[in-house]
Amino acid sequence: MPEPEAFLTTDEVLAYLKVNLRTVYRLVEAGKLPAVRVGRQWRFRRRDIDAWLDQAPVSIAPAAPMLPAGAVTPAGRVLVVDPDSASRDLIAGALRSAGHTVDTAPDGVVAAARLGERAYDLVVSELRLPGLDAFAVMRTARRATPGLRLMVITSHSSEAAAIEALNFGIAGYLTKPSRPTEIAATAARVLTGRHPSS
Repeated sequence: MPEPEAFLTTDEVLAYLKVNLRTVYRLVEAGKLPAVRVGRQWRFRRRDIDAWLDQAPVSIAPAAPMLPAGAVTPAGRVLVVDPDSASRDLIAGALRSAGHTVDTAPDGVVAAARLGERAYDLVVSELRLPGLDAFAVMRTARRATPGLRLMVITSHSSEAAAIEALNFGIAGYLTKPSRPTEIAATAARVLTGRHPSS
Protein backbone atom coordinates (compact mmCIF):
# COMPACT_ATOMS: atom_id res chain seq x y z
CA MET A 1 0.00 0.00 0.00
CA PRO A 2 1.51 3.38 -1.00
CA GLU A 3 2.41 5.84 1.71
CA PRO A 4 0.09 8.85 2.09
CA GLU A 5 1.41 11.97 0.42
CA ALA A 6 3.26 14.29 2.80
CA PHE A 7 2.11 17.89 3.11
CA LEU A 8 4.01 20.46 5.12
CA THR A 9 2.88 23.56 6.98
CA THR A 10 4.70 26.86 6.45
CA ASP A 11 6.66 26.39 9.69
CA GLU A 12 7.75 22.91 8.60
CA VAL A 13 8.87 24.28 5.22
CA LEU A 14 10.90 27.01 6.95
CA ALA A 15 12.69 24.37 9.02
CA TYR A 16 13.09 21.99 6.08
CA LEU A 17 14.56 24.57 3.71
CA LYS A 18 16.34 26.56 6.44
CA VAL A 19 15.13 29.86 5.00
CA ASN A 20 13.03 32.73 6.32
CA LEU A 21 9.34 33.35 5.81
CA ARG A 22 9.90 36.12 3.25
CA THR A 23 11.94 33.77 1.03
CA VAL A 24 9.23 31.10 1.12
CA TYR A 25 6.58 33.71 0.33
CA ARG A 26 8.59 35.00 -2.63
CA LEU A 27 9.10 31.46 -3.94
CA VAL A 28 5.35 30.82 -3.77
CA GLU A 29 4.57 34.13 -5.49
CA ALA A 30 7.07 33.33 -8.25
CA GLY A 31 5.46 29.93 -8.85
CA LYS A 32 8.59 28.01 -7.81
CA LEU A 33 6.94 26.30 -4.85
CA PRO A 34 3.39 25.13 -5.59
CA ALA A 35 1.19 25.72 -2.55
CA VAL A 36 -2.45 25.92 -1.61
CA ARG A 37 -3.92 28.41 0.80
CA VAL A 38 -6.17 27.02 3.53
CA GLY A 39 -7.73 29.99 5.32
CA ARG A 40 -4.73 32.09 6.28
CA GLN A 41 -2.23 29.25 6.10
CA TRP A 42 -0.28 27.56 3.29
CA ARG A 43 0.16 23.84 2.69
CA PHE A 44 3.05 22.47 0.61
CA ARG A 45 3.47 19.09 -1.05
CA ARG A 46 6.75 17.51 0.09
CA ARG A 47 7.56 15.99 -3.32
CA ASP A 48 7.24 19.43 -5.01
CA ILE A 49 9.76 20.89 -2.59
CA ASP A 50 12.13 17.94 -3.10
CA ALA A 51 11.84 18.26 -6.90
CA TRP A 52 12.65 21.97 -6.66
CA LEU A 53 15.65 21.29 -4.41
CA ASP A 54 16.92 18.72 -6.93
CA GLN A 55 16.97 21.47 -9.56
CA ALA A 56 18.88 23.89 -7.28
CA PRO A 57 20.89 21.71 -4.91
CA VAL A 58 23.64 24.14 -3.96
CA SER A 59 21.72 27.20 -2.84
CA ILE A 60 18.30 28.69 -3.02
CA ALA A 61 18.17 30.89 -6.07
CA PRO A 62 16.51 34.29 -5.68
CA ALA A 63 12.87 34.24 -6.69
CA ALA A 64 11.64 36.10 -9.72
CA PRO A 65 10.12 39.44 -8.80
CA MET A 66 6.38 39.68 -8.34
CA LEU A 67 4.42 41.34 -11.11
CA PRO A 68 4.29 45.09 -10.45
CA ALA A 69 0.94 46.83 -10.28
CA GLY A 70 -0.33 47.62 -13.76
CA ALA A 71 2.07 45.18 -15.44
CA VAL A 72 0.94 43.79 -18.77
CA THR A 73 0.22 40.06 -18.62
CA PRO A 74 -0.79 37.72 -21.43
CA ALA A 75 -4.52 37.93 -22.06
CA GLY A 76 -6.42 34.67 -22.23
CA ARG A 77 -9.92 33.30 -22.74
CA VAL A 78 -11.32 32.47 -19.31
CA LEU A 79 -14.42 30.59 -18.20
CA VAL A 80 -15.78 31.63 -14.79
CA VAL A 81 -18.09 29.07 -13.14
CA ASP A 82 -19.98 30.15 -10.02
CA PRO A 83 -23.62 29.65 -8.97
CA ASP A 84 -23.64 32.97 -7.08
CA SER A 85 -24.30 35.77 -9.57
CA ALA A 86 -22.61 38.46 -7.45
CA SER A 87 -19.42 36.39 -7.09
CA ARG A 88 -19.52 35.45 -10.77
CA ASP A 89 -19.83 39.09 -11.81
CA LEU A 90 -17.06 40.21 -9.44
CA ILE A 91 -14.62 37.56 -10.71
CA ALA A 92 -15.53 38.15 -14.36
CA GLY A 93 -15.16 41.91 -13.92
CA ALA A 94 -11.73 41.57 -12.30
CA LEU A 95 -10.51 39.36 -15.15
CA ARG A 96 -11.99 41.57 -17.90
CA SER A 97 -10.30 44.60 -16.31
CA ALA A 98 -7.01 42.67 -16.57
CA GLY A 99 -7.56 42.24 -20.33
CA HIS A 100 -8.96 38.72 -20.48
CA THR A 101 -11.90 37.57 -22.59
CA VAL A 102 -14.39 36.09 -20.13
CA ASP A 103 -17.38 33.78 -20.47
CA THR A 104 -19.45 32.71 -17.49
CA ALA A 105 -21.53 29.73 -16.38
CA PRO A 106 -23.85 29.37 -13.37
CA ASP A 107 -23.39 25.62 -12.92
CA GLY A 108 -21.42 22.56 -13.95
CA VAL A 109 -23.75 21.53 -16.77
CA VAL A 110 -23.57 24.92 -18.52
CA ALA A 111 -19.81 25.01 -17.92
CA ALA A 112 -19.35 21.61 -19.58
CA ALA A 113 -21.37 22.84 -22.57
CA ARG A 114 -19.25 26.01 -22.87
CA LEU A 115 -16.06 23.93 -22.68
CA GLY A 116 -17.36 21.78 -25.52
CA GLU A 117 -18.04 24.83 -27.68
CA ARG A 118 -14.67 26.59 -27.54
CA ALA A 119 -11.13 26.38 -26.20
CA TYR A 120 -10.20 28.20 -23.00
CA ASP A 121 -6.85 29.07 -21.46
CA LEU A 122 -8.13 29.12 -17.89
CA VAL A 123 -11.16 27.87 -15.93
CA VAL A 124 -11.94 29.67 -12.66
CA SER A 125 -14.51 27.78 -10.59
CA GLU A 126 -16.28 27.62 -7.26
CA LEU A 127 -15.82 24.16 -5.71
CA ARG A 128 -19.50 23.44 -5.07
CA LEU A 129 -21.59 23.62 -8.23
CA PRO A 130 -25.10 22.48 -9.09
CA GLY A 131 -25.30 19.74 -11.72
CA LEU A 132 -21.66 18.67 -11.93
CA ASP A 133 -19.06 19.39 -9.27
CA ALA A 134 -16.00 21.48 -10.07
CA PHE A 135 -13.65 18.49 -10.31
CA ALA A 136 -15.96 16.71 -12.77
CA VAL A 137 -16.12 19.86 -14.93
CA MET A 138 -12.35 20.32 -14.81
CA ARG A 139 -11.68 16.65 -15.54
CA THR A 140 -13.82 16.92 -18.68
CA ALA A 141 -12.08 20.15 -19.66
CA ARG A 142 -8.62 18.66 -19.15
CA ARG A 143 -9.46 15.72 -21.41
CA ALA A 144 -10.38 18.12 -24.21
CA THR A 145 -7.51 20.54 -23.53
CA PRO A 146 -4.62 18.85 -21.65
CA GLY A 147 -2.71 22.10 -20.99
CA LEU A 148 -5.72 23.95 -19.61
CA ARG A 149 -4.97 26.02 -16.49
CA LEU A 150 -7.27 25.65 -13.50
CA MET A 151 -8.06 27.99 -10.61
CA VAL A 152 -10.49 27.83 -7.69
CA ILE A 153 -12.15 30.70 -5.83
CA THR A 154 -14.38 29.22 -3.16
CA SER A 155 -16.44 29.96 -0.09
CA HIS A 156 -16.39 26.22 0.79
CA SER A 157 -12.72 25.82 1.62
CA SER A 158 -11.33 23.08 3.84
CA GLU A 159 -7.90 21.57 4.20
CA ALA A 160 -9.12 18.37 2.51
CA ALA A 161 -10.52 20.35 -0.44
CA ALA A 162 -7.33 22.35 -0.80
CA ILE A 163 -5.20 19.20 -0.80
CA GLU A 164 -7.51 17.58 -3.37
CA ALA A 165 -7.20 20.71 -5.52
CA LEU A 166 -3.39 20.60 -5.32
CA ASN A 167 -3.32 16.90 -6.19
CA PHE A 168 -5.63 17.57 -9.12
CA GLY A 169 -3.22 20.16 -10.54
CA ILE A 170 -5.15 23.32 -9.68
CA ALA A 171 -2.51 26.03 -9.64
CA GLY A 172 -4.49 28.90 -8.12
CA TYR A 173 -6.62 28.59 -4.97
CA LEU A 174 -8.33 31.56 -3.31
CA THR A 175 -11.01 31.77 -0.66
CA LYS A 176 -13.89 34.24 -0.71
CA PRO A 177 -14.06 37.10 -0.30
CA SER A 178 -11.16 37.87 -2.63
CA ARG A 179 -10.22 41.33 -3.87
CA PRO A 180 -10.32 42.00 -7.64
CA THR A 181 -6.59 42.78 -7.63
CA GLU A 182 -5.87 39.46 -5.89
CA ILE A 183 -8.02 37.59 -8.43
CA ALA A 184 -6.29 39.23 -11.39
CA ALA A 185 -2.80 38.68 -9.94
CA THR A 186 -3.47 35.00 -9.19
CA ALA A 187 -4.89 34.43 -12.68
CA ALA A 188 -1.78 36.05 -14.18
CA ARG A 189 0.50 33.75 -12.19
CA VAL A 190 -1.52 30.69 -13.17
CA LEU A 191 -1.48 31.63 -16.87
CA THR A 192 2.25 32.43 -16.98
CA GLY A 193 3.71 30.00 -14.46
CA ARG A 194 4.71 26.36 -14.54
CA HIS A 195 2.13 24.28 -12.75
CA PRO A 196 1.59 20.62 -12.07
CA SER A 197 -0.47 18.63 -14.53
CA SER A 198 -3.30 16.36 -13.50
